[in-house]
Amino acid sequence: MKIQTAVTSFLTMILLLSGFVVKTQTNNSKMVYLLEIRQEIAPPVWLMTKKAFEEAEDSGADLLLIHMNTYGGMVQYADSISTRIMNSKVPTAVFIDNNAASAGAWISIACDSIYMRKGARIGAATVVNQDAEALPDKYQSYMRSSMRATAEAQGRDPNIAEAMVDPDVFIEGIIDSGKVLTFTTAEAIRFGYCEGMAETTDEAIRQYGFTDYRVKTLKLTVIDKIIGFLVLPVVSGILIMLIIGGIYFELQTPGIGFPLAAAVVGALLYFAPLYLQGLAEHWEILLFIIGVILLMVEIFAIPGFGVTGVLGITLIITGLILSMIGNVQFDFSGVKAGSVLISFSVVITAIFLALMLSYLLTIKIFGQSTFLFGQLSLATEQKAEKGYTIMDPGLQGMIGIEGIAHTMLRPAGKILIDDIQYDATAESGYIEKGEKVVVSGYENAQLIVRKG
Repeated sequence: MKIQTAVTSFLTMILLLSGFVVKTQTNNSKMVYLLEIRQEIAPPVWLMTKKAFEEAEDSGADLLLIHMNTYGGMVQYADSISTRIMNSKVPTAVFIDNNAASAGAWISIACDSIYMRKGARIGAATVVNQDAEALPDKYQSYMRSSMRATAEAQGRDPNIAEAMVDPDVFIEGIIDSGKVLTFTTAEAIRFGYCEGMAETTDEAIRQYGFTDYRVKTLKLTVIDKIIGFLVLPVVSGILIMLIIGGIYFELQTPGIGFPLAAAVVGALLYFAPLYLQGLAEHWEILLFIIGVILLMVEIFAIPGFGVTGVLGITLIITGLILSMIGNVQFDFSGVKAGSVLISFSVVITAIFLALMLSYLLTIKIFGQSTFLFGQLSLATEQKAEKGYTIMDPGLQGMIGIEGIAHTMLRPAGKILIDDIQYDATAESGYIEKGEKVVVSGYENAQLIVRKG
């Protein structure tokens, strides 16, 4: 019994120790949050990045690893992403699978550690337009300073970062003047822009120093994907065209119908994702609604087109633009000039295209050209030879009929014929009230009378 008791106690002790060891190993296991960026840097990537960092910080991740393969994208979103990386409470690293060009290079430099696959590249961060042509120096200047500042903050050579933007930068032994710098993996390691070579994300994590780790990958919901699609500048522009076009055609047709419904749907699809992402605020949406109301008042209640209409159009445009930029209430200190310029361009271009297409469709549908809100005024000339006339045949047939002056005619006034009032003009002189008159003619929609 003593031997059995001793063996049992020994086994129990071993199990407890094993459990303790297992528990200790589990507690030492590192959590790595993985964010995949394998597309153009655009609004959907920014939305993904925000969600990834929020989840990584909330779950207590030990590392956020970005799996990068991009040729670049929009500067303002690269700026937002790099700023979020540098303000992260979680250490960050990037694994460049193949390319980290332009905006991708900026985002990579913002990370604490960079790992690159054999044959990968980083650099070529010159700001270009859609035709791959370099933009004016004011754009390059902002990119140069941003790349320098990011490199300095992460302890990397700022001159190298600047050379990735500016072909005029010369660094002996690295880059000649007249060329934009792009590093291979070996060159990036040599000059301090890469901590090591890795072929997979797991290799990058192990090079970072984690041996016992678990990986959690960002998973996007269907709603996330829909929002990411709707906030694309091209899609936002189409929705603005739908809003403006719907309002235009609703004003061209009597009653309330499909055009207004299309405009309302367009407005909901435009503002809802921006509101859910914290870009569009209540007061910005309210500006848009007030602008639409003022425009309607100007068109239907006030003759002509004046201050109310101009103010309405201004508020509509302002509401659409402000809803696309990341200001916090009335604080615009963190808003970049580039994001405002792009938002303004998207809104103005979409409105212009909407009005032009609506105008052309109006010609095709109605067979005539009408100006904006043209149903409120006569758009065609009604010529007499086509049968148009202001002559009333019934009044023309009253010549020779007698009546009484209902008011004094001097020379215009009113007469009574069979207790019915008619506008009339005295043929000559004045006719006193109550005097008998005889209809002698008809001209300009009025009876011509003389004393009876």
